[in-house]
Amino acid sequence: MHPRLLLSRPLRPLLLACCLALPPSLWAVTEDLKIPNLGESSTSLFSADYEYQLGRMWLRSFRGQAPLMNDPLLHSYLENLVFELAQHSELQDRRIELVIVDNPTINAFAVPGGVIGVHSGLFQYAQTEDEFATVMAHEIAHLSQRHFSRRMELAQEQGPMQLAGLLAGVLLAATVGTDAGLAAMSAAQGLAQDAQLRYSRANEAEADRVGLRTLYNAGMDPYAAPQMFERMYAATRYSQSDRVPEFLRTHPLSEKRISDTRTRAMQYPKRIRSVSLDYQLMRARVAVQAAPTPEEAVAIFRSAAEGQSLSQEATRYGLVLALTAAGRADEAALTLDSIWSDDSDRIEYVIADAEIDVARGNTTRAVATLARRLELSPGNHPLTMSYANALHQAGSPHLAEAVLIEQSRRVSNDPGLWYLLAEVQGLAGNIIGLHRSRAEYFISVNALDAAERQLTYALELVGRDFTVSSLINERLSDIQDMRTAMDPG
Repeated sequence: MHPRLLLSRPLRPLLLACCLALPPSLWAVTEDLKIPNLGESSTSLFSADYEYQLGRMWLRSFRGQAPLMNDPLLHSYLENLVFELAQHSELQDRRIELVIVDNPTINAFAVPGGVIGVHSGLFQYAQTEDEFATVMAHEIAHLSQRHFSRRMELAQEQGPMQLAGLLAGVLLAATVGTDAGLAAMSAAQGLAQDAQLRYSRANEAEADRVGLRTLYNAGMDPYAAPQMFERMYAATRYSQSDRVPEFLRTHPLSEKRISDTRTRAMQYPKRIRSVSLDYQLMRARVAVQAAPTPEEAVAIFRSAAEGQSLSQEATRYGLVLALTAAGRADEAALTLDSIWSDDSDRIEYVIADAEIDVARGNTTRAVATLARRLELSPGNHPLTMSYANALHQAGSPHLAEAVLIEQSRRVSNDPGLWYLLAEVQGLAGNIIGLHRSRAEYFISVNALDAAERQLTYALELVGRDFTVSSLINERLSDIQDMRTAMDPG
């Protein structure tokens, strides 16, 4: 995981509103949170474009403060699933951005403007792809029904306080724990009128109904929705968050809601779907990363391999990853041989094989393996990132730089890409490029002062290259626009 970078200065007006909405016991954990200042327009009616800009501002702040998972394979899987669901939803603006929070709790959220986040713990609790998709379809429904704008329009006078509390609550839940996040959102929402709270419950019911239809239209089993809610309810029934009144929770869970969802599901024919290997492989990746140590992950997957699991193939894949992380590359290779002979082109297995070669010091073979697979899927992001990293490990930073620069034209919103690109550019001696890539990384996590410094360093080295200097000056102007948008005062 890359270093978490906090913003260089607090965004005081909105943050102050948020903190005033919290009980004193939570002030300490919120004093370092920074969320966008929305200015006077926060109390006006929200257009789709305004929501989009708000979402991107918030996402940059969130990336800089929350513990995120930098896993291109996991992100690619989630992206494919969410976009498949979105195609069968009522969402008109499908400019969606996704973020995966490294947090073991069951949670997902939607932020206005098409930002959808999921905690890694959801992969562990949702046993099947359909159960997981239930939650994603619910969040897409919040966006498609524009619940944020509708709620703010209902309470314009309390808009800034509401927005501060809700967005800070999402951030708190991802950084300092679910209970604190729930308390933050509860305190902020508690300032609203009871009619608004009823409206919030209506939003949840509508998201359940619309999300269920999306799930069915996407070819999935609608009965997975009540199953997932039952699983979530069982997991949270006795938690401390149960002390928070139900109507103040972000996703109120109750026996009545489960019953209502089951009744709605009965309006659709049940679908029997085979176990999704794609999803089970992603669950294995999350489980390996969630284990306290690689050796403990090895023990977990060895035990699972001896018992019953939804996918023995995914279990062995998890064992491959755990053994590789534990420095036991030869054992990992033998285990991988047992599963990928029937599916040698599967990207997850190709990357696992390359990672084993890198661990063995055979970087030349890793580079060749990934290059061959990229010929079948040019531009594939997980493959490209693995390929660039293998080139880096093989001592070919110039080649890695070329690969990543080309990929940045396809995928410009991946902080991990800019982080790796800056590293290889430094090794390749491209110092101007290093500073520019570092700036893009800092922009992606909202560290605007740091980004500006990097671009200033680059500008000092450009000399008389007017093309490059104009591009750098243009980006410096962009940073100033970002500052103005976040703190117009």
